[in-house]
Amino acid sequence: MQDKKINTAIIGFGLSGKVFHAPFLHTHSGFNLKKIVERNHNHSKKIYPYVEVLSDYKELLEDQSLDLIVVATPNTTHYTMVKECLLAGKHVVVEKPFTPTAKEADELIEIAKTQKKNIFVYHNRRWDGDFLTIQKMLNDHILGDIYEYEAHFDRYTPKLSSNWRDENKAGGGILFDLGAHLIHQAICLFGSPKKIKANIQSQRKNSPVDDYFRLELKYPQAKIILTAGMMVKELGPRFTLKGSKGIFTKYGIDPQEESLKKGLMPNKNNWGQEDLKNWGKIASGNTYKQIETIAGNYMGFYNNVYDVMINHKEMIVKPEEAREVIRIIEKSFMLNEA
Repeated sequence: MQDKKINTAIIGFGLSGKVFHAPFLHTHSGFNLKKIVERNHNHSKKIYPYVEVLSDYKELLEDQSLDLIVVATPNTTHYTMVKECLLAGKHVVVEKPFTPTAKEADELIEIAKTQKKNIFVYHNRRWDGDFLTIQKMLNDHILGDIYEYEAHFDRYTPKLSSNWRDENKAGGGILFDLGAHLIHQAICLFGSPKKIKANIQSQRKNSPVDDYFRLELKYPQAKIILTAGMMVKELGPRFTLKGSKGIFTKYGIDPQEESLKKGLMPNKNNWGQEDLKNWGKIASGNTYKQIETIAGNYMGFYNNVYDVMINHKEMIVKPEEAREVIRIIEKSFMLNEA
């Protein structure tokens, strides 16, 4: 079974399908990328000439040779497409956020159990180098007891785009987009919060969706602050952790996305390694120590997909965990104090 290949198709070849999924399925020896669905174009054929390009995803549902379908489409389509794929007897990878509502996520989880198929939610930032580094630091108790954790995902994009993320539709806006990453990372490290405080705003002129948020997730011993905005000209620290033994500060963002956007494949030497200038620092008393960033590796997600499907290993990003992200987002909108 170790040599078995997973026959795979991708629905959608926008940013998600082109940048975050196809390169990994192309380079991973355990996957056979057979088909890509593009409604109006044939762009994927230029990069992957061996694939069959289709215009209608429903053709995939009838293909008995396919084991896995990747849903890399706008958030509003996730529930319907994932449901159809599961009922057609396919395992599914779906882009984050899982679904626009926790109720939809619950239904899909139950369908997957009934069909005895897997849902893999693509929370790739779990394999960011900075997050892997922080995770190891906490496991090793380097900072002692953590009493405050702050994570940012800021950008400067003052003009509204024509992208669906800036449309007033289910799953649109920055909290569902960048917020899903930050929330998922937080619950991986600290579990589900006891209380939530939220400030969610639309700061850009005529923005129909939220483009700024600040969440405070409260735990018995720690306060977790998550924030992102589209009007931040000068970026501050991406992560700040305060513990009983010191303070960790980290600037810069994982380099993998930029490399993938340039068309690089994730089989290059030094993949995911970060520049020395962006390594984090621990301040303890009057001493400072630089912490080398662990190399990020989004291939870890697809390594796990393969291990679950072929070697029956444990799933790393469980759908219940991805569903909890949606619950926290829904709760945050309900509690919004803006």
